[in-house]
Amino acid sequence: MTAARTAIVILALACAQSPFAQPFPTKPVRLIVGFAPGGGTDLAARYVAAGLAELWGNTVLVDNRAGAGGNVATEITARAAPDGYTVTLCTIGHAITAARMKLPYDSIRDFSFISMVGAMPNLLMAHPAQPFRNVGDIVVYAKANPGKLAFGTSGVGASPHLSMELFKSMTAINIVHVPYKGSAPALADVMGGQIPLSIGNLPGAPLAAVKSGRLRGVGVTTAKRSARAPEVPTFAEGGVPGYDVAGWYGICGPAGLPKAVLAKFNDGLVRVLGSADMQQKLGDQGIDVVSSSPEQFLAYVKSEMAKWAKVVKEAGLVGD
Repeated sequence: MTAARTAIVILALACAQSPFAQPFPTKPVRLIVGFAPGGGTDLAARYVAAGLAELWGNTVLVDNRAGAGGNVATEITARAAPDGYTVTLCTIGHAITAARMKLPYDSIRDFSFISMVGAMPNLLMAHPAQPFRNVGDIVVYAKANPGKLAFGTSGVGASPHLSMELFKSMTAINIVHVPYKGSAPALADVMGGQIPLSIGNLPGAPLAAVKSGRLRGVGVTTAKRSARAPEVPTFAEGGVPGYDVAGWYGICGPAGLPKAVLAKFNDGLVRVLGSADMQQKLGDQGIDVVSSSPEQFLAYVKSEMAKWAKVVKEAGLVGD
């Protein structure tokens, strides 16, 4: 066999053994969202999908697989082929759920963490007839009246609920959680005066309710005030130093993504998220754009899992 023919054979074998000899992506990419169409999570995913599709000149399909607090979509992704064509919009729930229950997948080992997308605060709201102007007022009232103040959330174990459990732990107060079947009824009851407080993700209806004056913003959970509601103080400003909770979005794929695919996907996300148009679109929804390297995203998820595992245990929510 001549040297030239040998080289051709070796090249052919290499191409046959490597499914990534062609540039990625060469077919539609599926971005799974673990929630129903129309919500803030879904909208963020659709903005990102459209941006990647334009950048790559390739279809990026949003596939809504609601159920089990996002775990249906997460499990589908964990079991998908590690080729980059199935990913999910993972959220803070990825870290919280891992602490609360046994899952059919490992929340770290079974995933590739491609990049963060953005973060947003939770917003604590009070009916305007209530006297609370900041969380310090709530602490004073709760210490004088233990167990007599209630707050509503979208449900047990969600980010807003855990935000308040951390608040309770850091201030040693006793206030009562009232879980609802979704954020909308919790918001409706606080606006109607049936419950004094409610907390939810800032984007969407909570922000609109505060901006319209139907509710008063008592505190945002992030370390800094939100540019979308700069008049609302942080929990730290209200007398809880070190308090910092952010809901977040990121793009996760199955474990074992080839390095070239992971790098191409991360590069695409960083480019898309860095555009003024994308920052405006997500910003209008109350989401602060935050891109990252895969290594930074993985480290952040690990830190979030450790943080929420402690809160979940203290609140007695393990296996709840």
